[in-house]
Amino acid sequence: MAKSRYSDEFKKQVLEECRQVGNASLVARRHQISRHTVNGWMRAERLRGSTEPLPRDEADRSKELERRLNRLSEENDQLKRIIAEKELELAILRDLRDTANPR
Repeated sequence: MAKSRYSDEFKKQVLEECRQVGNASLVARRHQISRHTVNGWMRAERLRGSTEPLPRDEADRSKELERRLNRLSEENDQLKRIIAEKELELAILRDLRDTANPR
């Protein structure tokens, strides 16, 4: 397996910048790398959930998968709480809208 020219931190930085800017070609040009390389990183992140490869050792691999699963589970719980708060806000606003005189 060939050694990557780019560090995982650099890949994360570029991918985060792509998400913020919304244009992978522009970000690739800014960092003087091929847009195909950036698109490959984006594809790998979508497929694996991360740009970091999993360890080859079975024990380390399962620990890493468990760590990633826990992180995603925590993020999912946080997003569910945010959605619940927004739904409550919407319900309150709908009630206020439907009242004849909200004051």
